[in-house]
Amino acid sequence: MSKAPTLSMALGTVVLTLGALAMGASVLFVRLADVGPFASAFWRVALALPPLALWAALAEGARAFRPDRLSLLAGAFFAGDLFFWHLAILGTTVANATVLATTSPLWITAFAVLVLRQKVSRAGLIGLALCIAGALALVGRSWQFDPQHLPGDAAGLATAVFFAGYFLAVSRARAARGAAAITFVSTATTALILLMVALVAEPTLWPASTSGAAALVALALVSQVGGQGLMAVGLAAVPPAFGALVFFLEVASAAVLGALLLDEPLTALQAAGGALILAGIVVARPRARKARSAVPPPATGYREGRH
Repeated sequence: MSKAPTLSMALGTVVLTLGALAMGASVLFVRLADVGPFASAFWRVALALPPLALWAALAEGARAFRPDRLSLLAGAFFAGDLFFWHLAILGTTVANATVLATTSPLWITAFAVLVLRQKVSRAGLIGLALCIAGALALVGRSWQFDPQHLPGDAAGLATAVFFAGYFLAVSRARAARGAAAITFVSTATTALILLMVALVAEPTLWPASTSGAAALVALALVSQVGGQGLMAVGLAAVPPAFGALVFFLEVASAAVLGALLLDEPLTALQAAGGALILAGIVVARPRARKARSAVPPPATGYREGRH
């Protein structure tokens, strides 16, 4: 398989930002759907398969449908992410689930340092701290500790770990495969796993109304095709640890859409949280460094270490 075409760092960051905003809309569509949580998770990926198959066929032809280890692994991780996310929503408060799910950049950074041998600069650490503070501010006072919610809180933490695995698997897969192929194969894997979960856990898979069905189609097209597809494209150019910070915007996107469409007005604290996330991304952004050679190597807040 040939190497995927590369994007510039700036363009890759823009693409990841759009993907994060699209994924943040998923909360809105899940609320509007009239099926159970595991059914909505299944339809999210199942309804995305036809447009993803078309994209894959146009981009890479028949070879796009060949499964590969990293794409299959990414699909399994994303199935775990959606499974535990819905368990967290059912077992704890939405605020707790959101806070714990947004710890995924911590796991991604830890993996990047310990396994991928990347060095995290002081700017990268400051950016991470600002983004975490911003996410906490967006949730606001709704976050709380309750021993009765521990199982749900644990599921929220598992959500973060599984999303980190998905994020890193896609990032590694992009070294050899195109975004369309990875997104299709991983989504098909997720759909198969979640179908088995939904058949066991849900009384019915079918939406009860036209509006509910429309919400599921929007969930598939916007959050899965758009969000996951853009993420796979952007990760070809952006280091995983920095890319993870961009996905803090998913929380900001959900808050803004809630204010605009669900009558959940933003508070001053939440507005400050969004500003902190933006500040963290700016602080940790990849920077070009001076070098003696005529063509200096790229450097980021997350620099490659020795292997």
